[in-house]
Amino acid sequence: MRDIMSSNDSVSLAPGLAVSVALQSIDCHAAHLAVGAAVQAARERGVCINVAVVDAGGVLAAFLRMPGAPLHSVDIAIDKAYTAVSFGLATSQWQAALQQHSAAVREGLVLRPRFVAFGGGLPLLGNGQRIGGIGVSGGSEEQDEACAQAGLAAIGLSS
Repeated sequence: MRDIMSSNDSVSLAPGLAVSVALQSIDCHAAHLAVGAAVQAARERGVCINVAVVDAGGVLAAFLRMPGAPLHSVDIAIDKAYTAVSFGLATSQWQAALQQHSAAVREGLVLRPRFVAFGGGLPLLGNGQRIGGIGVSGGSEEQDEACAQAGLAAIGLSS
C-alpha cells in the first residue's frame, strides 16, 4: 500500500513492499539457436525467410535473413516477434481473439505500429513467463509459423 504525502508529493512505500521484480529473458545463445533452427526449417521447405528473436522487453536479440527473402519481411519478422512477446499470444490467433472485442478494438488495435495480426509470430515461454518472442516472415503464414515452431523446438520450448 502506498502512502502519498500531500505536503511534498513524495511517495513512501509500506514496509516489505517490493519496488522491483525479477524479469527472465531469453539469452543470446538460445536466441541464436532458435533463428538458426528456423532458417534450417525454411531451407527444408524451399522458402527464404527473415527470422527475428526479441527478448522479454521486445528488444531484438537475434536476427537472420536468408538471401532472397523479401526485404519488407525484415521488419515484419521483427514486428511479429514483438507482437508475440507483447501479448503472449501467437500472431496467428489474433483474428479469432479480436472477434471477442468491440469494433473499436478490432479496428484500432490492428492500426497500432508494430502490431501484426497474421501468422508467423510466437511467444517464448519459460517457466510460465514470457521470456521473448520469435517472428518469421517470407513464406506463407503456415510456413512462417512452422519455421517459428522449429525455432522454439530447438531451444526446448513449445507453443
